[in-house]
Amino acid sequence: MKDKRVLVIVPFPVGEEHLALRREQRASTDLGPGIAFDYRPVKVGGRNLISPYEWPIGETAVLEAGLAAADEGYDAVCVDTTGDTGVAALRSILDIPVIGAARASFLTAMLLGDRFSIVAMWDRWNDAYRRTIDELGIGHKLASVRDIGATPDNRGLMAGKEDAFPRLAEAARLCVDEDGADVVCLGSTTMHRAHAYLKERLEVPLIDPGPLTYKIAEALLGLGLSHGRRAHGGPTTRVDDTLRAMIVSGADTSITENLPKR
Repeated sequence: MKDKRVLVIVPFPVGEEHLALRREQRASTDLGPGIAFDYRPVKVGGRNLISPYEWPIGETAVLEAGLAAADEGYDAVCVDTTGDTGVAALRSILDIPVIGAARASFLTAMLLGDRFSIVAMWDRWNDAYRRTIDELGIGHKLASVRDIGATPDNRGLMAGKEDAFPRLAEAARLCVDEDGADVVCLGSTTMHRAHAYLKERLEVPLIDPGPLTYKIAEALLGLGLSHGRRAHGGPTTRVDDTLRAMIVSGADTSITENLPKR
């Protein structure tokens, strides 16, 4: 049987050094031998996807990165952010599964418990969580969102920031003890390195959003399932060349010249 190929889209224009940090999520996940993951950064993007100003930029960049995923031979797409950036747009043009880390985390939390909390680095991510939770209609299942007031690094992730782990553990503990959460979700795929530390210190399930999307991709492919066209309608006209031209013209050549070729 032919191996399945999954494209993981990183929503920031990063070089190989920082892309390797994203790949660490794959090493922590027990996946079958018949599935492979390729990591692709976008060509343009803001420093953070935290506001309505940056959201459409990120959406467009992710859409362009995954535009031809099926034609390139990929069987599924995972978007490596809990902003679920570009997920809806890609679902509208791709028939292969497209999985967003936020929806995957929040809906799995509801599968594992009754009420869940999100533990994050900073409160500027809250608008993205709120947008997804409102779309899903599950606000009554959210116990709390707690952060440690630390500005994240979407490129270097948590490398060298192990001193933040105890503060994240304290925030997660408050989610359980004071807010009544019986499941806790990490608020970003960039927080992956903190997962093992926090898991050892919590008695409730702790969801690591990036690796979860890989397992869901594996499950959907194994079951032959994908999103439905009735819920995710496509455009009447495709303007792929225009979209690509927009991205190329806006790309920072000082960054893109070091990106993996495609």
